[in-house]
Amino acid sequence: MVENCPRCGLKFERIEGHWIGAIGINTIVSFGTLLILLIASLVVSYPNFDLVKLIGFNCAVVLVVPILFYPFSKTVWTGIDLMMRPLQSDEVDWSKIDQSAKAHQS
Repeated sequence: MVENCPRCGLKFERIEGHWIGAIGINTIVSFGTLLILLIASLVVSYPNFDLVKLIGFNCAVVLVVPILFYPFSKTVWTGIDLMMRPLQSDEVDWSKIDQSAKAHQS
C-alpha cells in the first residue's frame, strides 16, 4: 500500500500504531462473518450434521475472510480515524485537491 493518497497527499498512517485499529476492524468483521456462517451452516444442515464438512467450511472462512477484508479494513479505519480526529490543514497537499477539482469540472 502506498504511504500517501495519490490524489490529495494524505498520509494514511497518521500516527504511529494507526493500523492497530484496522486490525481490530478486521477481527470484528472476521469473527462476525464466522459466527453468521457457522449458524447458517448449522441451520441448513440440521438435523444431519456432517462435522467434517462444517469444520472444513468454517476453517476456510477463518483463513480467507481476514486476508480478503484487510485492505477494506484499512480504508474503514482511516475513515473512522478522520471522524474522531479531524483533518489538519498540514496533512494534505491542497494544491493537488484544487487541480483534481478543476480537472473534474472540465
